Amino acid sequence: MNSSDYTQSAQVGQPQLLVIPSQSAGVRFDQALAEMLPQYSRSRLQTWVSEGLITLEGEITTPKHKVWGGEQVQVRASEHPSEVAPQAEDIGLNIVFEDASILVIDKPAGLVVHPGSGNWSGTLMNALLHHAPPLQAVPRAGIVHRLDKETSGLLVVAKTLEAQTDLVRQLQARTVKRQYLAVVEGCVTQAEGRIEAPIGRHPTARVKMAVVSRGKPAVTHFQVRERFAKHTLVECQLETGRTHQIRVHMQSIGYPLVGDPAYGAKNKQRMFKRQALHAWRLGLIHPQTHESMAWEAPLPSDFEQLLAALRSDK
Repeated sequence: MNSSDYTQSAQVGQPQLLVIPSQSAGVRFDQALAEMLPQYSRSRLQTWVSEGLITLEGEITTPKHKVWGGEQVQVRASEHPSEVAPQAEDIGLNIVFEDASILVIDKPAGLVVHPGSGNWSGTLMNALLHHAPPLQAVPRAGIVHRLDKETSGLLVVAKTLEAQTDLVRQLQARTVKRQYLAVVEGCVTQAEGRIEAPIGRHPTARVKMAVVSRGKPAVTHFQVRERFAKHTLVECQLETGRTHQIRVHMQSIGYPLVGDPAYGAKNKQRMFKRQALHAWRLGLIHPQTHESMAWEAPLPSDFEQLLAALRSDK
């Protein structure tokens, strides 16, 4: 078998036979595979070996097993979830409004919007594809903005490419009005305020965001709605839409969201099982009728219970 055979992609579902070359004698199995199949990451190959999708001399082995050249290898490629188109799934949706152009959803806490690492199914996108199969033809199934997994409330979905283009332009022009209710730690002294601070990846914790000088411009407006003994209910309005924007901005001025596992106080007992954030009002210009429209979503029961508990402690 010549060297050109080693660089061909394994066909998904079809076994591919290879032979360990003599120059790989004495190296680890996964290292030899990485040289033979450079189009796949070493971690992917290690996973396939561990799952028995790659065998050595017809036997399941480990990535660390040493090879000596001449052994037969069988590869049965497995698609990574990121390479598979999202599938329609029968997941219930709380639809606030729907017509031929747009769909407004009241998303519950715990529902992921887009498939991604650790959440390749069971997402809002999977639910949308089941509810409206034509969304397969619209990029990202019509989703134009997102809410964090544990944030509840309203978001709009475009049902056509034309509507999606229009809504994206509205978001860029900052004419989409997104208002949130949040419970924060501490008593906010200002009646209202404006936070303008750039947001980007945290310099050391890459799964988090932070206020950083080289981040993207971000503006959040806030207004106190109710004060409690040690907490405050604030209404926040987004002028921009950065990842974790409200959570990062409120934490940056000393008022992290109650229950926030990423930006809340460390080693503090969480009185709420998620970040206390709810997208309660959404306003936009209808992409087809050009009518100004707005919707409101009632507070979910856990949020109501949190407020009741805080009021009882006043």
